[in-house]
Amino acid sequence: MKNYGVILASGTGNRYGNDLPKQFNKLAGKTILEHTIDVFEANDNIDEIIIVITPKFRYLCENILIKNNYKKVCKLLNGGDTRQQSSEIAVESIQDDDDTKVIIHDAARPFITHRIINDCVKALDKYDAVDVAIPAIDTIIETDNEIVKNIPNRANLQYGQTPQCFKLGVIKKAHQLARKDDTNFTDDCGIVVKYSLAQVYVIPGDINNIKITYPVDIYIADKLFQLKHTDIYDENIKIENLKDKIIVIFGGNSGIGQHIDIKLKQYGARTYALSRSNGCDITNYANITSELNKIYTKHGKIDYIINSAGVLNIGKLIDRKIQDIIQDININYVGNINVAHASIPYLKKSRGGLLLFTSSSYTRGRALYSTYSSAKAAIVNLVQALAEELYEDGVKVNAINPERTATPMRFNAFGEEPAETLCQPERVADFSIKTLITNITGQVIDVKRR
Repeated sequence: MKNYGVILASGTGNRYGNDLPKQFNKLAGKTILEHTIDVFEANDNIDEIIIVITPKFRYLCENILIKNNYKKVCKLLNGGDTRQQSSEIAVESIQDDDDTKVIIHDAARPFITHRIINDCVKALDKYDAVDVAIPAIDTIIETDNEIVKNIPNRANLQYGQTPQCFKLGVIKKAHQLARKDDTNFTDDCGIVVKYSLAQVYVIPGDINNIKITYPVDIYIADKLFQLKHTDIYDENIKIENLKDKIIVIFGGNSGIGQHIDIKLKQYGARTYALSRSNGCDITNYANITSELNKIYTKHGKIDYIINSAGVLNIGKLIDRKIQDIIQDININYVGNINVAHASIPYLKKSRGGLLLFTSSSYTRGRALYSTYSSAKAAIVNLVQALAEELYEDGVKVNAINPERTATPMRFNAFGEEPAETLCQPERVADFSIKTLITNITGQVIDVKRR
């Protein structure tokens, strides 16, 4: 039995105050609608996607579908004058069994997570209707003509989000009853509750699952995208797909890079571990281009390129020698630019992937680590930008963000530390390899010790 994802993108954006509906505005390199579709497209629990749009802007959505080559989008429907009508149009277009699962989501919530979708689908095994919400943190007041009439107990209140999810038979009946009563609902669960058609089970939402409604929300969303990270949630990634892949690892002779190299060989990949120890310095662009050219000449392709090379030196900026600071930046940031620039021509041909490394320090500069943390923040921006630039070329670009990891680099900087407080490099290697062969791009992949 299929699970349908319904994305409601038929709003006109009156509150947003722009001639172009908000779902077609750019955010972090893509339209808001694209970000939302991407999550449903990548989720293993979603079989088909139905998009409901404003007829006037149908051409914009068609262009998005052509550009992205989505595999799951099965219908592009013209919506109605209200959200309720648009939702009903989507629901009535599904001609499956009553137990079919329907996950209805607002296009203007691009931060929907796989965890929320998966929890919704699972909850529908037991319940006929599922809502998503987070606890209310503000006092809610009920007014009449600008006079406060009631202040409900906040402990009993939650902020509703989407998706809202239903067995097909229940939500169809709800809309049929609402149409007969000529009522207008802004919430699908509200219809089910109104007619007492089912208990509505609530699963936890996400504070970041915001709805973009006003212009200021774009600025908030842009910051959320800058700090966005994800998990490798799919445990069924086919590692066997790495057999005979040609993979180059800069910084591959020590630390995390070395462990990646060892594991890739175990999976049958053909790897090349390059570092200063064998004559390849990532601060020297000519070194990089020469090595990549030799590898490509030998094999006729390069599938993936990884750069895990880095240095960690501490100290107040003013107390350090400027030449040492410049050397740090050349390794931790400029080196990544060099690797990326030299790699792109090969990865375009193979439609492969580029994997770089950031650090948990990228979200905020730290005293004594000013050059290191700022370079790691730059890596995240670089990854997000390159993912956009290379999207249509099929090249995936991501960043691994490991917790403090037990590597020689860390030992040299901090000395002995309790082993239980550190992530093991083998675990980081596992996540790195899984990231290589997923279809995600432009993401920061967190790796925690457990």
